Amino acid sequence: MNLPAEPHVLPDLLRPGLRLVFCGTAAGERSAREGAYYAHPGNLFWRALYEAGITPRLFAPAEFPALLELGIGLTDLAKRHSGNDADLPRDAFDVPALIAKIERLQPRLLAFTSKTAARAALGRPVAIYGPQPERIGIAAIHVLPSPSGQARGHWDLAPWRQLARCLGTAAASHRPRPT
Repeated sequence: MNLPAEPHVLPDLLRPGLRLVFCGTAAGERSAREGAYYAHPGNLFWRALYEAGITPRLFAPAEFPALLELGIGLTDLAKRHSGNDADLPRDAFDVPALIAKIERLQPRLLAFTSKTAARAALGRPVAIYGPQPERIGIAAIHVLPSPSGQARGHWDLAPWRQLARCLGTAAASHRPRPT
């Protein structure tokens, strides 16, 4: 008897040929409840996208499907679990599934939104933020500081701006902080 697969906590926002795919570890509890990526008000993801010049405006978490219009996708390593990384089961991260998706869909860039996600996917510790030597399929790999409020002590917008420069979307001058 085959049991039905557990549904994904958050759906992948993916299609072939994207410019950029962001990959986190797992949906946080707030994101799982709201059905939107990076939904906690303390999470800096949406602000970082705008301030780094990756998006032309500040998006709200519920608007995440609109990123596809900009050639940007979203996924995470734990599709069937949510919560803090420390609370996830040992087998929560499905690295083979991520690699298969990226190889099949061929985005130009894959950006991990934490060293934890990158370490799990690359199978090695990540010492520095920014571009990494590996590729998955044709996708160049970048590692970003976690935008989670819980990782605020490691926050730095500079690697996000570096990613924007790689995309060619960074503004010529610093963008003001939205009010």
